[in-house]
Amino acid sequence: MKRYTKSMVLASVLGLSLAALPGGAEKSGTGAAANWPGWRGTGTGVSTETGLPDEWSDSKNVLWKTPLPGRGHSSPVVWGNRVFLTTAIEGEAIPGAKAPVHTIDGQVFKHPDSMGADKKHTLKVLCLDRDSGQILWERTVHDGPVYDDRHRGSSYASPTPVTDGKLVYAYFGSEGLHALDFSGKPVWKASFGNLGTVGMGVGTSPVLYKGLVIVQADTEDGKDSFIVAVDAKTGKEKWRAPRKVEASWATPVVMEGARAELVTVGNQKVIAYDPLTGKELWNSKGVESNAIPSPLKGEGFVVVYTGYPQRRVYAIRTGGTGDVFASHVAWTFDRGTAYVPSGILYGGYVYFLTGRGIMTCVDAKTGEVKYNGGRVPVPATFTASPLAFDGKILLFSEDGDAFVIKAGVEHEVLRTNSLGEPIFSTPAASAGRLFIRTDKHLWAIGAK
Repeated sequence: MKRYTKSMVLASVLGLSLAALPGGAEKSGTGAAANWPGWRGTGTGVSTETGLPDEWSDSKNVLWKTPLPGRGHSSPVVWGNRVFLTTAIEGEAIPGAKAPVHTIDGQVFKHPDSMGADKKHTLKVLCLDRDSGQILWERTVHDGPVYDDRHRGSSYASPTPVTDGKLVYAYFGSEGLHALDFSGKPVWKASFGNLGTVGMGVGTSPVLYKGLVIVQADTEDGKDSFIVAVDAKTGKEKWRAPRKVEASWATPVVMEGARAELVTVGNQKVIAYDPLTGKELWNSKGVESNAIPSPLKGEGFVVVYTGYPQRRVYAIRTGGTGDVFASHVAWTFDRGTAYVPSGILYGGYVYFLTGRGIMTCVDAKTGEVKYNGGRVPVPATFTASPLAFDGKILLFSEDGDAFVIKAGVEHEVLRTNSLGEPIFSTPAASAGRLFIRTDKHLWAIGAK
C-alpha cells in the first residue's frame, strides 16, 4: 500500500455535527420533539421531523442569533432545551512552543498551511438555551499549549460533541475527551496521548453506543493508530483495538441489524468492530486516499468513500466475516465525491456532492446512476455536509447560502436561502428548527 504523499495532503480538514428535559428518553421519530445528539444527528444527516423550515434569510424566520466566542467548526448538538457546541480561542505566542516533526515517505514534511502549535489555545464547551439562544454557560476544558498544528482554515474545535441526555462529551484530539454534566460541571477527562495528524488537525467525532463513548484515533504513520471505547459514566477505558491505518478524519457509524457493527473507514482498510468489545468482525480494501467523509448507512449497506486524491466509493453489505471485499461489496463508483463534505443516504438513494456542489444521485441498493452533474445556481464551495428532511436535501455553502434540493431521481433546486455569513459547520435539526453555525454566530431558524 502506498503511503501518504505530499500531494495527498493539500486541503483543509474543516470538520471536518427528545423534547425532554436533560436525562429524558431519546426520541427519533417524527414531529417537533426529536433530539439531535451528535455528529449528523445519529450519524445519518437525516431528520424525520415534520415542519422544519425550508425558507429563511438573515431576517426572515430567524428565531435568534447568538454571537459565539472564538472559532469552531464543530456542529451544534441538541437535547431537550439545551444546545451544545465547542469553540477554540487562540491566544498569545508561547516562546519555544512548536509542532512535532512530521515525515512523509521518510522525509520531513510541513504543510504550508499548518499553523497554531506555537500559540496558547483555550478550548471550551458552550451550552445555549434552545428557545432563547442565551449562552447558559461556557466551560474551559483546556488552556495552554497544544500538541500539533492545524490547517489554517480549520479549528481546534472541529470534532462535534455528543450527548446522551446526562452528560455531554467533547473531543479535542491530543487535548483529550471531556465529559461535562448539563450544568457545565466537569465529570471526567480521558487522555489518549499525543496524536499526530500531519499538522492538519483532528476531525473525527466521538460516537455513543450503549453506555460507551467510542473514538477513532488514527495517527499519521499508522503505527500507533487505535480505536478506543470508554465508559460513558466514568471515562475508564473498556476496550482498545490497534489499527494499522494512517491518519483519518472520518467519524465511524454503528450499523444495527442481526448484530451491531461499528464501521470505520481508512486509507488502508475499512474495518468493522463489535462496538461492545472491539473485536474485529470484518475488513475490506481501504479507500486508498484521505479518509475524511463519514460512512453512510442504510438499505442493509454501509457506503464508504473518499474524494481526494482518488474518488472512490464502495457499498458493502453488512454481516460478513474476514476480508469481505470480494464477497460483500455490492457496487462501486468512482466520481462525484468531495474531499471534505459527507454525502447522504435518503429515501433509497445516495447523494454525493463535490466541493463545488455538483451532485450525483445513485440507487443505494444497485449503484445505478440516476443523475450526475446536478448543479447549484451560483458558483460555490462546500465544507458542511448536507441535511435531509421532508423530501428535501439542504446544501450549505461557505458563502452562507443554503440550496434546497428536491430529493429524487431528477435534480431540481427549489430555492436558495442566505444568511450572509460563511458556513463551515454541518447544521442540526431539532424541535422544528434548524440550528446553523456560521463563522461568528449560532442561528436558530424556524417559524415564528
